[in-house]
Amino acid sequence: MDHPGTDGAQRIGPYALLGKESTADGSEVFAARTDKGLLVTVTVVGPELAADPGFRDRFRAAVERARTLSDAFLVPVVDADADAPVPWLATRFTAGLPLRQVVDRHGPLSEPALRVLADGLARALVTLHTAGTVHGEVSPDSVLLTMDGPRITALGMAGATGSPAPSPTDDMMDLGSTVLFAASGGEPDTDALPVSLREVIGGCLYPEPPERPTAEQLVAYLRHQNLPSLTGSWLPSAVTADMAAVTAAVGSVSSGSDGRGPHPPPPRTAAGTGVSRRKLIIGLAGGVAALGGAAAALAFSGDSSPAPDGRAGGPGPTARPVSPSGGRSASAHSASPSSTDGPEPVVLAGPDAAKAWSDAGKHAPTCLEASDKVVMVVTDTATSFLDAATGKSKFHQLKATNEFSMSSFEYPTAYADGVFYLLCDTPSYSGVLAAFDAANGKAKWATSLAASDPGGAKLVSMYSSNYVAVAGNTVYVCGQVRQMDGKYSAESPTTGYIRAFDAATGKKLWQVKGTDINNVLVPPSGSHLLATSAVPGKKPGRVQMIDAGRKGARGWKVSVPPGSYYFTLGWPLTCYAAGLFLFAGGNGNTLFAVDAATGTEKWHRRFDSKNGDQVQIGTPFASPDGATVYVPVGSDLAALATADGKHRWVAVLDGANDTGGSNLFNASLTLGGKNAQCSADTVFATDSAKTLWAIDAATGRARWRYSDPGQPDVGFMWTVGGDHVFIASHLTMTAIAAHGR
Repeated sequence: MDHPGTDGAQRIGPYALLGKESTADGSEVFAARTDKGLLVTVTVVGPELAADPGFRDRFRAAVERARTLSDAFLVPVVDADADAPVPWLATRFTAGLPLRQVVDRHGPLSEPALRVLADGLARALVTLHTAGTVHGEVSPDSVLLTMDGPRITALGMAGATGSPAPSPTDDMMDLGSTVLFAASGGEPDTDALPVSLREVIGGCLYPEPPERPTAEQLVAYLRHQNLPSLTGSWLPSAVTADMAAVTAAVGSVSSGSDGRGPHPPPPRTAAGTGVSRRKLIIGLAGGVAALGGAAAALAFSGDSSPAPDGRAGGPGPTARPVSPSGGRSASAHSASPSSTDGPEPVVLAGPDAAKAWSDAGKHAPTCLEASDKVVMVVTDTATSFLDAATGKSKFHQLKATNEFSMSSFEYPTAYADGVFYLLCDTPSYSGVLAAFDAANGKAKWATSLAASDPGGAKLVSMYSSNYVAVAGNTVYVCGQVRQMDGKYSAESPTTGYIRAFDAATGKKLWQVKGTDINNVLVPPSGSHLLATSAVPGKKPGRVQMIDAGRKGARGWKVSVPPGSYYFTLGWPLTCYAAGLFLFAGGNGNTLFAVDAATGTEKWHRRFDSKNGDQVQIGTPFASPDGATVYVPVGSDLAALATADGKHRWVAVLDGANDTGGSNLFNASLTLGGKNAQCSADTVFATDSAKTLWAIDAATGRARWRYSDPGQPDVGFMWTVGGDHVFIASHLTMTAIAAHGR
């Protein structure tokens, strides 16, 4: 074959090349997709390296070792061909931005972000070095920043080169240089490093290799410092907005047709090499138009009246606003919220909140959960229970810990009917589901979650627990299954699982898993769960009912057009309210409401921007009584009646975020997590200016706002219990009444 990028060559192996991302040491890196539309990143080996005697044998052996490696901070190898005329390597596509680009565009990272960067890279190198593998290419160009931390590939091309081969100490020097770049913006001056990292990162840069710390020592050093952990997103909102825009754009390219399907092929560059992710970044990052940044100009469109029958996004008469390709039909119409048939948008403005109490602790919380009387505070050293009225310690501490902060895709706590539930570690066991009595703080039961399933004499799959939820008498643990036998390929979408436990005893009731089980939604009552399919490529995605009353049997299914970029990530947005499941469909701009028991569509509501930009709705959420569903769209928060989708009010953010961009609701920027919650009569939501708003659920007007100038760059952690909101910022816990009094 022609070398990619020459004479219009657009394929390598089974992959269609979308556009070149970078060049490193003579090898070229491309965004690519399979014929089924699944995204991968393909590295094409440069001709000089490919011609090196013995390279192909070393490359083949390195690939086989890399296939067996699994770590949260490693991008896995999915395919390779050492014997092709032009050798190549395919890795799983990861939504993120190169470190160098982030620093060049947004400046040096903050101290908390630098610590996440150093820790993530060190943990990845621990996995590689333990397996006897050296990366050899850790650099600002090879490190990818994602919503959930840094990533490097499980195989650097330098690991397959000949003599002199890189060593683990070379990797540590590269790690130190990379962190120093992120701290200084490129100047090789260790004074740019924060005090907490200066000694250990400086040690990585020692000229004598034996004097450098190992990856294990670096991880231990950071952990033993006991500095406050990050909460929320680890990167500034401007960076996460760039990431979301790029993910949306690349996702839309991946769902395009190759000429055999109903969608147009991806746009071409002047050179005919497909869409460059770099150009997508430059074109989309400025105004986050793909996320509805100009939210004040939003319009609602489509018929939101109850539908007699039909399925979301299908060809039936109830899907008028959305065609099978996610486009706009001729019968759809638009109506501005400020017109005569809708409410006037309310610009949020309110006084600073009055604190009910505020107190400091010794360790930064990693997760919070609250009832109306007790706040459960979990750190990486212990679990404490505070009196919700005073903030004082209520019960003795327990030796249950969780060292990983809540994030968009991880929420390890839940509360229901006087019991707190926690995914945690104990001095004797790791990976435990525990239940604590909110009346006395004592453990009711604890169940060890087997992290893996045995496969004969070797480990076949690893189970990671992402979140816990409660419905009635059942506790659910949901997560993902990682294959450990090297059989993963780009054609293998993410496999998720659900485990059900008796809420009274902790006894395991049943378990199901599959690629059709991702982003599981557990309503607070009833036996119907909602799950979504993993990356479907050009095929329609789907939401699916899981019948807990029948031990996880699959129920009805509803297709969602492939135009929705959420399905590229396998995490479409869902919520539950008053017997209805609600989810994003169309091109991500339409909210569908279907009966939870039957899947029958009740209504849909599309959100358009009057300036013509494509908008993407954020994570919807419901009031405690289920009568209202709230939909974040950029700077707007729309309140809709659950019964028929009619809009009740629209609250609008004003001003800029802390980096000078448009101020957006955080719930409109992330695909999961709890960036918005409700009490009985108040809506709480955070924005990208690091402000928590309390909004009157009846009118959409702000009751108060809370901002902490000393909070971490990533914002604070918070939860709602009763009529109070509880906030953790660094070591300080604060309580504020919903009505601000």
